[in-house]
Amino acid sequence: MSEHEFDVVVIGAGPVGENAADYAHRGGLSVALVEAEKVGGECSYWACIPSKALLRTPSAVAAARRLPGVTADLDPGAVFARRDSFTSRGDDSGQAEWVGSAGITLVRGHGRLAGEKAVTVGDDVYRARHAVVVATGSTPVTPPVDGIDTVRTWGSREATAADEAPRRLGVLGGGVVACEMAQAYARLGSQVTMLVRGDRLLTSAEPVAGEKVAAALRADGIDLRLGQGLDGVAKSGDAIALTTGGETIEVDELLLATGRRPRTGDAGVETVGLEPGRPLVIDDSGLVRGVDGGWLYATGDVTGRSPLTHMGKYQARIAGNAIVARAHGAALDTAPWGEHAMTADHHAVPQVVFTDPEVGHVGRTADGARAAGIPVRTVEIPIAVAGSLLHADGYDGAAVLVVDTAREVPVGATFVGQDVSELLHSATVAIAGEVPIGRLWHAVPSFPTISEVWLRLLETYRSEPQA
Repeated sequence: MSEHEFDVVVIGAGPVGENAADYAHRGGLSVALVEAEKVGGECSYWACIPSKALLRTPSAVAAARRLPGVTADLDPGAVFARRDSFTSRGDDSGQAEWVGSAGITLVRGHGRLAGEKAVTVGDDVYRARHAVVVATGSTPVTPPVDGIDTVRTWGSREATAADEAPRRLGVLGGGVVACEMAQAYARLGSQVTMLVRGDRLLTSAEPVAGEKVAAALRADGIDLRLGQGLDGVAKSGDAIALTTGGETIEVDELLLATGRRPRTGDAGVETVGLEPGRPLVIDDSGLVRGVDGGWLYATGDVTGRSPLTHMGKYQARIAGNAIVARAHGAALDTAPWGEHAMTADHHAVPQVVFTDPEVGHVGRTADGARAAGIPVRTVEIPIAVAGSLLHADGYDGAAVLVVDTAREVPVGATFVGQDVSELLHSATVAIAGEVPIGRLWHAVPSFPTISEVWLRLLETYRSEPQA
């Protein structure tokens, strides 16, 4: 056994861990970055990047077909090949080179906490002078379905890494992964059956989002069954037999898209008094609660907060800067919206669902705002402006604005429609900046763009009588 000492030790070299390590090193601290699988993590090889690569070409073809005079088709093989160009077929050498070029020490192996400021990797011990950061992400949840352990299943990794579309694909779930992968594979040639125990899709967004995505999935030929879960599974030769509502459906692959949980079961958290399998609860500077000494930090999915790559990277930037400040004895700015406060986690979390139509939402839904005790008015309108009409024939979209009537500031926004993802950051800025509705009236959208829907939302809000 050998020991090594660094100012900071980060467990997990996905985008979140990389950001925490980078910001700590920029602040003059020495950093060891520990990775058990691939540098770049889930997002780079099995999640955000490959899933969007699989979705992009089919969506572009569908968009082209909405314009007169355009003939478009796709080659599924070329789509998978383009996906491979982004994931380097699992070769992480390029990202590993970046770690070294940034002045960070990469350590290959499974990192585990081993008491105060200590991490073991195999037979080696890495001791931190100032901080350990846990950025181990999350792991899929397997639902309690009879026979589920007797058949092969896909998780998000298998779905994004497959080399061809199965003839028949079953999808269990109604969230982001389920919707995106169901549509991607339907457009790549699979016959898709989608089972959703609840009565709508995308339950974290406004209802109109799930309604329009459901209509689009059905238009793509997906057998979407809301309110119908999976009762049991069994082998059927080379196929998989799904039992649902008294019916048996055979598929060639079954995607389980039923959620994820923080990856703490094998992180050694019990050595510092925490419970394995549970999220690491943090304060807004990233410090883990329940651990004395102010040295253990966590960022990203492992915290149970806002499980999105961009939000994990945001947390990592703040935690990295907080570690640097504390290491140098500097004062921290932990007031809301301060340099060392993860305030956006509570108020302005943006998310895009890259289905066609896209869904972009940020902040609170109307129901979520009311549950938090915020008095709100909601405006919901179709996206029907010159920009959308020019963008695609038969453009079908919707926009929702949720306004705190006590302060007259937006606290939530949702856009549904072709190519609306690029509208989302304007809403994020308005919500994070708490921009008054009266000031937004003077933010003039360019004509003719889809963003003119902002004007229509504000006009509707100003003209409707307040209840």
